[in-house]
Amino acid sequence: MGFTFAHQGLVLVLVAASMVGVSLANKEWGSLGSHPHPHHPHNHTNGPKRIIVGGSQNWHFGVNYTDWSLKNGPFYINDTLVFKYDPPSNTTFPHSVYLLPHLKSFLNCDLRKAKMIANPTQGSGNGFEFVLKKWKPYYFACGERNGFHCKVGLMKFAVVSPLRRRH
Repeated sequence: MGFTFAHQGLVLVLVAASMVGVSLANKEWGSLGSHPHPHHPHNHTNGPKRIIVGGSQNWHFGVNYTDWSLKNGPFYINDTLVFKYDPPSNTTFPHSVYLLPHLKSFLNCDLRKAKMIANPTQGSGNGFEFVLKKWKPYYFACGERNGFHCKVGLMKFAVVSPLRRRH
């Protein structure tokens, strides 16, 4: 069962809205009350963070990572995303991490032009680390089973890394 046009439109609107919101999170909007910086997100820090993708659930089939990223963002330039997953075995399915080239490939879980950035064994132990180096959209997905984990298991999310504002 594939994405219908309505599903693609809804996902496109959600992704675009979240990207705009995250990219505007650090803009100077002026004084909005007595707090000197009321427009800064609550998780604002002065230095890069190390974020475990999926939190305690790690990177595995069946977690909605788009929802997770919206609840745990914004993620800033120089933050490190850590993908932790079990190595392939008789009791676990393999996982990987792909960087998709654009929104359309993300929406369709189209891996044809995607780049594998972590193979099925790189997520074990301390996990695979990916540093957000540029202000641009990043589209992540699990590429196993020819995109099945991305399409059906919701193993995908997008990030736009705003600049970290210094006080």
